[in-house]
Amino acid sequence: MSLATIEPALPAIAMRAIERAGLTDIAHKVLQGERLTMADGQRLYQTADLAAVGALANFVREKRHGDLTYFNRNQHINATNVCEATCIFCSFSRLKTGDPNAYTMTLKQAVHRIEQLRDSFVTEVHIVNGLNPDLPFSYYTDLLRAIKTERPDLHIKGFTAVEIFYYSGKYGMTYEEVLVALMDAGLDSLPGGGAEIFHPRARRKLCHDKVDADGWIEIHRVAHGLGMRTNATMLFGSIETIDERLDHMLRLRSLQDETGGFQTFIPLKFHADNNALRNLREATGFDCLRTLAISRLMLDNFPHIKAYWPMLGVDLAQMSLSFGVNDLDGTVREERIYHMAGADTPQGLTRPQLIALIERSGRIPVERDTLYHVAAEASQ
Repeated sequence: MSLATIEPALPAIAMRAIERAGLTDIAHKVLQGERLTMADGQRLYQTADLAAVGALANFVREKRHGDLTYFNRNQHINATNVCEATCIFCSFSRLKTGDPNAYTMTLKQAVHRIEQLRDSFVTEVHIVNGLNPDLPFSYYTDLLRAIKTERPDLHIKGFTAVEIFYYSGKYGMTYEEVLVALMDAGLDSLPGGGAEIFHPRARRKLCHDKVDADGWIEIHRVAHGLGMRTNATMLFGSIETIDERLDHMLRLRSLQDETGGFQTFIPLKFHADNNALRNLREATGFDCLRTLAISRLMLDNFPHIKAYWPMLGVDLAQMSLSFGVNDLDGTVREERIYHMAGADTPQGLTRPQLIALIERSGRIPVERDTLYHVAAEASQ
C-alpha cells in the first residue's frame, strides 16, 4: 500500500520517513481513524525511525487540538510521606513516623500553603500522600474542608487510587463510600497516580503490597460512575517490558471505552536516584519521546496526552509538543515526590515561563482549569 493512495494529510518528508520505516499500513489506519492493535504498537516500538512515529502522533495531535497547548496554575500538597507500602522505585516515602525525613503536616501547615496563594490566581491544588497508618480518615476529610474554606474556588484533584484502596481496607469502607465521603468534603477529581505498570509480573516486583491493576481500574470505574473525571499515568523506564507498556495502555483504553471518564494520560519517566533501583539506567530522551508518541496513537479515546515536565525535563517536554503531546501540566509549585527521586527540574515554573516554552515550540498556549475549560482569569 502506498500513502499516495490516501488523501494527503502529512508533509511529503513525513510520508517518505513512514514508507522508509515500513509503517505505511499503520499510517493508513491512523489517517483513517482506525484503532491500532497490540501488534501495531509493537512495531511502532521496534522501529528506529523516531521521526516517522512522531509524525503520525503529531498528525493525531493536530487533528484533535491544532496548535493549542494547555497548561494551568497549580499547587502541590504532599501532606505526609509516611507510608506502609514498600514500592522499590519510590524515593519519597518513609516507613514510619519518626524515621529521619518522615513528616506529616498539621492541617494548619497544609492550609498555610493555600493561604500563601490568597492573592494569586491558582485554579487547582493537587494532593498525593503516603499511606500513613497513624492517621484517622477524618484527617483527610478535614484537610479537604479546610482547603475549601480558605479557597472555595480551588479545584481539588487529590488521592490516588492507591490511597482510596488503602482507606477502604483500613477504615472498613467500600470504594464508593470512601469517594463519596471525600467528595462531600470537597474533592473534585482524582489524579492518575499509582497506576505504575499494570502487568502482574512487573507490578509484583515494583509494588507488590499496594493495590493491583484490577483494583486501580475498579476505583477509577467507580469514580467515573459518580461523575468524577480522572487522569491515568504509566511509570516507564524501570523494569517493565515494551509489551507490558502496551498492555497498560490497552487496559486503560478498554476502561475509557466503557466509561469515558478519563481526561488525560501521563507517561511518567522513572527516576533512579535515592531508591532501590538506583543502579538502573534511566530512559533516554529517544525512549521518552517514542513512548509519548505511541501513547497518543494507541489511546485514541483519550482527549489529552500530558508531558509532565518535572519528570521529563523542560527541554524534552517542549520537544514532546511535536510528538503527540498537547498539555504541559502547569506551574507545579512545591512538588516533592519526583524531586526526591533526583529530578533536577525547577521547583515550579511561572506562567510567563510556560507561555514562552510553548510559543517557542510554535504552539499556542491556552491556560486551562482542571476540566480543560479556558481559565476565567487567564490573562492575569
